[in-house]
Amino acid sequence: MPLSTQTVPDPMPGWRATKDTSRQTVLSKYTILGFISSGTYGRVYKAQIKQAPSPSRNPSDPPKPLLYAIKKFKPDKEGERTTYTGISQSAIREISLNRELSVVVDEARDGKAENRCENFVTLREVILEDKSIYMVFEYAEHDFLQIIHYHSQTIRQPIPARTLKSLMHQLIIGVAHLHANFILHRDLKPANILVTSRGVVKIGDLGLARINRDPLLPLWNGDKVVVTIWYRSPELLLGARHYTAAIDLWAVGCIYAELLALRPIFKGEEAKMEAHHAKAGLQIGAGGILGVKGMPFQRDQMSKIVDVLGTPDEKRWADIVHMPEYPEFARQERRSSSLAHWYQVRSRSTAGYNLLTRLFEYDPKKRVTAKKALEHGYFVDEDPHPMRNAFAGSEYVYPSRRVTHEDNGDPKMGSQPAISSLQAAQNTVAMGNLKRNNPASGSAIPFRPSLPSQLSNSLLAGANNISTMGGPAPRKKTRMG
Repeated sequence: MPLSTQTVPDPMPGWRATKDTSRQTVLSKYTILGFISSGTYGRVYKAQIKQAPSPSRNPSDPPKPLLYAIKKFKPDKEGERTTYTGISQSAIREISLNRELSVVVDEARDGKAENRCENFVTLREVILEDKSIYMVFEYAEHDFLQIIHYHSQTIRQPIPARTLKSLMHQLIIGVAHLHANFILHRDLKPANILVTSRGVVKIGDLGLARINRDPLLPLWNGDKVVVTIWYRSPELLLGARHYTAAIDLWAVGCIYAELLALRPIFKGEEAKMEAHHAKAGLQIGAGGILGVKGMPFQRDQMSKIVDVLGTPDEKRWADIVHMPEYPEFARQERRSSSLAHWYQVRSRSTAGYNLLTRLFEYDPKKRVTAKKALEHGYFVDEDPHPMRNAFAGSEYVYPSRRVTHEDNGDPKMGSQPAISSLQAAQNTVAMGNLKRNNPASGSAIPFRPSLPSQLSNSLLAGANNISTMGGPAPRKKTRMG
């Protein structure tokens, strides 16, 4: 019997259409309250869930709405035309790491895990809709950069010692948790460190983070530029092909110094790379020499570090002579350290100065680890001791994160109409009165930080095989939470 030549219709388009109609959309689950910020990789919105709000502790009080931050990844573009090329490798990496970290928190809440770390932003869910990716995070009202600006520009007063120490303690607990699970953040800076209204520090934005357990290739092979320039460690600036978790601790030191001074301690100018020069490996002006891979030596940033810490020699950093950019660096004028004077005019804490010097070790092998930093006398022995609520006992009421209601370039994610100026002022006064009349209890943390158990071996095995082709870390990136 001859075979039928009748064409069988492809069932996949119909199946996909049915599947798409059954999925819940972002706007069916969340009400967009406003636009927070935009970065290289996406836009972040403040949203409120449409389902039943969380129950209030006091039955007589109205329930509080559940607030979230939604990050929408930007689509890829070819010229002026938007194209769909699937899910980017950087997005896969960010989603996988956030999901694994969030599972640890969920298991801890359910009593399935022995330890718990709450000092990073928790991912609620990921939504795929109309070829776009939406990551839904818990919402935090403040960040380190906002707190710094409030003290430097609004009230022009230093951050209280107890508040500063509590913020640093929680930050290092979060970094220790990441490192215990073989994760390098690679973009720690004040804008990426969030704080909830209850004074809980949350590390956000894992867009450049990656697993660092037995990598098959040097990390430099994937991402040529990591860490925002002002917080980039000397080994990265000198072109190290191999680096460790010590790069995050250098950034922690920069953040500590910025909380003290209310301004970046190493504020250098970044040498930009011109595409046509980078391909040829030619010399460019004001930034140094382009290396073999087309990356310029960050001369000005390294000079800013040397101005404060002095010029390192082989006694301080034995491997410096092997750094790819050492010949360029060696031409600079030698200087002595002025860090002691810099610190003394801003703080009287001897233990705090010692911690800062250990965070600012030139040699990454000598730089203090996050776990050892938590055992430092600055947190353990010296008064005031850090608090579980970083804002406990503070006289300051920090303003909430700015949310705009103007056109953000995405009609689908349009926000609700803005409230009146009078209503905004009333809300601010009410929140201030609430915090003053009901100060959150915060007792000194006994110094026994516990780190959650290791992440699943499946993630560790899979993440190392993910190609890490990223891109330069922008100065202003999308903030999470």
